[in-house]
Amino acid sequence: MTNDMTQGKILPLLIKFTIPLVLGNLLQLTYNAVDSIIVGQYVGKEALAAVGTSNPLLTLIILFVQGICLGAGILVGTLYGAKDYKTLKREVSTAMISGVVFSLALTAIALTAAPLLLRILQVDSAIRAEAAAYLRIIMCGLVFQFIYNFFASTLRAMGDSRSPLYFLGISVVINIIGDLIFVVCFSLGTIGCAVSTVLSEVLSCLLCWAYIRRRIPILNLGKEWIVFDRVLLKQIIQYGFVSALQQSTVQLGKLGIQGIVNTMGVTATAAFTAINRVDDYAYIPEQNIGHAMTSVMAQNRGAGETKRVRAAFRVGMYIELIYGAVLGIFLLLFSNPVMHLFTHDEATVVMGEQYLHLIAWMYIVPAVTNGIQGYFRGMGDLKITLWSSLFNMGARVTACVLLVFVCRMGITALPWAYLIGWAAMMLYELPYLARGSASR
Repeated sequence: MTNDMTQGKILPLLIKFTIPLVLGNLLQLTYNAVDSIIVGQYVGKEALAAVGTSNPLLTLIILFVQGICLGAGILVGTLYGAKDYKTLKREVSTAMISGVVFSLALTAIALTAAPLLLRILQVDSAIRAEAAAYLRIIMCGLVFQFIYNFFASTLRAMGDSRSPLYFLGISVVINIIGDLIFVVCFSLGTIGCAVSTVLSEVLSCLLCWAYIRRRIPILNLGKEWIVFDRVLLKQIIQYGFVSALQQSTVQLGKLGIQGIVNTMGVTATAAFTAINRVDDYAYIPEQNIGHAMTSVMAQNRGAGETKRVRAAFRVGMYIELIYGAVLGIFLLLFSNPVMHLFTHDEATVVMGEQYLHLIAWMYIVPAVTNGIQGYFRGMGDLKITLWSSLFNMGARVTACVLLVFVCRMGITALPWAYLIGWAAMMLYELPYLARGSASR
């Protein structure tokens, strides 16, 4: 059910909203993690590398779509807080139409250009055909990814972070069962993983659609789903496109890092695939806490509740810092068993542990930057989040090039490069944060 977040105590409100949001995104990560675990355990190192090396590109595309949904969700939250339901309905229908068309266009491009894109990423020729087949099948589910993420983002903006979690949980179970059937029983390898993922995405989309039709009257638009408002489209683009660019900038940096890692050989690529999964599970909750702060602040900004906006930022930062500290301790203690979830190849495990032992000390920094990003999104200052991400990724990739090719640090160069990127991001954001806090 939807929830008015302009009332009630901030701490329990943020925690209650954040937990389903974090769990939902962790479940979404499980799509790729399950593919990597099952392929790594039952097919082999080459198949694991094929799945992993195409995932940064897939994630770039998906994050761009999710960025559009996130930006549109900020506008929904502001309109919902202001109780302007008539405009909200037109905004939702306009965003849905434009998003579906955009998703289909991206799918057509990816299906055509898959081999070229993988060559640009310097994917090893031994696994390139397998990676291209995986990429093409996964892209067939992009439009369903968009519809689910748009509905989920809209529901969260209206205070409902639980329902998307339930639907996603069901689809993840289906994905796991499908992987076991297609990969283990039918020996379809990476193709089986891709088919299973697409089927589960279709299911999560359909479940979300059915729930909204029956339980959320304000979104039960009927014929109004075909309403397209060009004026509102400009606002959606202003929020959604900038947010999508910001999300994509992060992934472009990861693609740059992936290209550098690919020059180290198949073992390094397999290790990077595994630590990327671990990194995502560790880092995504920090982002989700920031997204929860955004939703609470956007509603209260729309309602003119300035004091509650400041309180949401302060409480959210406390949650971020506590999570960052607990996360670091966990990875220091359990890096070895975590790596063995993905592979039993000892060279890959050792390489992954080297990375995790270093990054564990650094996660407190992105905890801070994600909280600050949540603040700027909630205030509608999306250009700041975009530029800070550009500084982050630019510094990260530049540092990685120097540390890998000049200093010859190998896989241990990556955590230090990430830290340099996060520091550059923070240096850009802090003056704006101080100025904005003083003016509000």
